[in-house]
Amino acid sequence: MTDTGSNQDLDPVEPVAAELAGTDAADLAGPDPQDADAEQAALLDGVWDVVVVGAGPAGSSAAYAAATSGRRVLLLDKAEHPRYKTCGGGIIGPSRDSLPADFKLPLQDRISAVTFALNGKWTRTRRSRRMLFGVVNRDEFDLRLVQAAEQAGAVLVTGVTATGVEQQGGDSRTVFVTLAGGGRVEARSVVGADGSASRIGRHVGVSFDQIDLGLEAEIPVPDAVSREWAGRIHLDWGPLPGSYGWVFPKTDSGTLTVGVISARGEGEKTKEYLADYIRRLGLSGFEPLVESGHLTRCRAEDSPLSRGRVLVAGDAAGLLEPWTREGISYALRSGRLAGEWAVQVAEANGAADVRRQALNYAFAIKAGLGVEMRAGKIMLASFEKRPYLFHAAVSLITPAWRAFARTTQGHTTFAQLMRDHRAARKLASIAGR
Repeated sequence: MTDTGSNQDLDPVEPVAAELAGTDAADLAGPDPQDADAEQAALLDGVWDVVVVGAGPAGSSAAYAAATSGRRVLLLDKAEHPRYKTCGGGIIGPSRDSLPADFKLPLQDRISAVTFALNGKWTRTRRSRRMLFGVVNRDEFDLRLVQAAEQAGAVLVTGVTATGVEQQGGDSRTVFVTLAGGGRVEARSVVGADGSASRIGRHVGVSFDQIDLGLEAEIPVPDAVSREWAGRIHLDWGPLPGSYGWVFPKTDSGTLTVGVISARGEGEKTKEYLADYIRRLGLSGFEPLVESGHLTRCRAEDSPLSRGRVLVAGDAAGLLEPWTREGISYALRSGRLAGEWAVQVAEANGAADVRRQALNYAFAIKAGLGVEMRAGKIMLASFEKRPYLFHAAVSLITPAWRAFARTTQGHTTFAQLMRDHRAARKLASIAGR
């Protein structure tokens, strides 16, 4: 036990002075920043097979896929990891199935129940005998993905901001990623996974036909409140066209992630919706730990996925589910494909071969995620007009609830539901009139 009434151990002057006597001043200055810069420059030197810009789920998945093939892979990120990320953190079936085989999910909660509401009214809770999906904190989840990429052989460099790409054209075998401060990194192929405001995406020419504003609050709550939410999320079909709100419990951390999303251009109304939603949930008395906002961007159907030796994936490519705006599974799946095809691009000899491999990547994306996005856009257009029909379906009609559950578990997709079930097509058609 510490004796707080004595100051015997509180005066460090004499022992510290004795310890420092005769110490060279250079030893006290800490690491030389110039040495650190030189070390980083040496690390970035040489020609890399694949350079991945952005170490989120898409970038880490791309780096992992490329590194497991034995290639020299560099993973760049402007932020240090772990870092906070605005996100509900839901890991649905397709996300889980896209992770490395030995990956251990840092689950905060396991969701088996959903409370649905229509703008705060007509509340109904549905439960599943099996887990629907897991919930993670993105800082922990993203860090483990980065570590998986490193264990596969990728080299991670953080604190580096990529500003663009320089391509020589013709049959040049390499391109350069330009860095803030004037440096360059040479690569045989590049994967841009630097988020929805991607500079690499700008180089490729990515275009969007849907931009939404998401607002979120990370709210610490007492244990009693946290226990009430354990294993259950809340989905509220909102007052603005295409809007909805959510509560995702992070039970192990004792927090609730509360957010709303709607089309960009309704900023004040979206703020009002979040404030009203928090109030209706009885959470307005708790101080948020973090309040944040972000834009989500869905690609136009004809938006490019590559340019020369550069591919884009995840948010940088505008790949996410248009109705729910779920992006983690799209990031993981597109990142893995980008990493695999970036290896082929790196090995390509001439411009024609590069183009062929880049088109193969685009075909792979469009055949899978592209089909799902088209179905999601149909669902969103119908939901914008008649959200009450969707609410009635998942709240009251057992087959519709089971379809929702099977989708989150990864057993089916919106595209498969609309292709295989006449009732799903009819609901979308009636709602969209």
